[in-house]
Amino acid sequence: MQEELNFDNIRPYTEEEAKDAIQRIMKQDEFQAILDYIFEKKDHEALREKTSCAQTIHEFQVSFMGPLVRRIQQKTSDGVTTTGFEKLGANDPRLFIANHRDITLDSSILANQLVEHGFETCEVTWGDNLMVSPFVVDFGKINRMITVFREGSPREMLVMSQRLSAYIRKRITEGNKSVWIAQSKGRTKDGSDKTDVGVLKMLTLSGKDSLIEKVKALNLTPVTISFEWEPCDALKVRELYVSQKEKYVKEKTEDLNSIIGGIMGHKGHIHLSIGKPVNELFNDSHHDLVHKDLLKEISHFIDREMYRNFKLWPSHYYAYDQLNQTNRFAEQYDAEVAEQFKNRKLRALNRIGDSISDKELAEKIFLSIYANPVINKIENDFL
Repeated sequence: MQEELNFDNIRPYTEEEAKDAIQRIMKQDEFQAILDYIFEKKDHEALREKTSCAQTIHEFQVSFMGPLVRRIQQKTSDGVTTTGFEKLGANDPRLFIANHRDITLDSSILANQLVEHGFETCEVTWGDNLMVSPFVVDFGKINRMITVFREGSPREMLVMSQRLSAYIRKRITEGNKSVWIAQSKGRTKDGSDKTDVGVLKMLTLSGKDSLIEKVKALNLTPVTISFEWEPCDALKVRELYVSQKEKYVKEKTEDLNSIIGGIMGHKGHIHLSIGKPVNELFNDSHHDLVHKDLLKEISHFIDREMYRNFKLWPSHYYAYDQLNQTNRFAEQYDAEVAEQFKNRKLRALNRIGDSISDKELAEKIFLSIYANPVINKIENDFL
């Protein structure tokens, strides 16, 4: 399968392609808009000079992407903390399977932290629906983006899934490169991270060994990110609210709005945690499980690692107590946090006011987005 499939329509840019892409990127208005939006004017000339001298993907990421992500963190967060990076071997490629809270920042923050901990950045899966312009295509593919096609006939989707599976496997087992993939096909909207077994099925469409050996070769490693404040909470409330009333239809500019909102929205503190590899799950008894049951076991293991490693902030504890009308976690927050939360909720509901007729339901949805990580910890005996 790996030898038969052509990966040209999903792979990132090669080093040779990257050289031309860098020059195209720098000539686009969007590049200047990023400089104007993120960086101080006094830094523009130096950034342009460093970026124009980049000859490789690594040099582009170090000269421009690293400063970009760090500047976003400085402007819109109260800092990033990490745990678990000591688990990563220096020459140990893996498939990072991650909870997905923000379209671009989840993988970008991981990539930046990998570099800061002495590792190479990983390749990243991205939906083709996010390819909204030639600039975004160039910008994504030079940042090791793997294209995931979202639409097609059942036959087309099967072929595309086989191609994606084979490419990811080839990069890890032969290319010695790590890859990032979300645990589900879209962002977590309700605050409750859960692994889609369909993603695991896709990953096992390639390879010639037993199911366990196929999974082992990918070195699946859970990654959990938690934001003190969800940068797109208002947009998520709106989607969940409308979905409970009628069929939700995404607007044409919605993905772009979510990307911008995720980048510029205030996030408070951010924590990124590397979990235990899925390979630690397997023992002799797993060889007797049918595929369906084995995939469920794997998804359950990943979910528990997500819940165990999700960093709870005062905003989560406060939301839980408000949702359940209790003071169980009152020691975890203070009056200042309560006031911040109330103000943020009010701003979010005001932003989507035209869509709301049932204010009580909208408030419950907002609280649940922040409370569900606490509920997951309780239900899995981590609190």
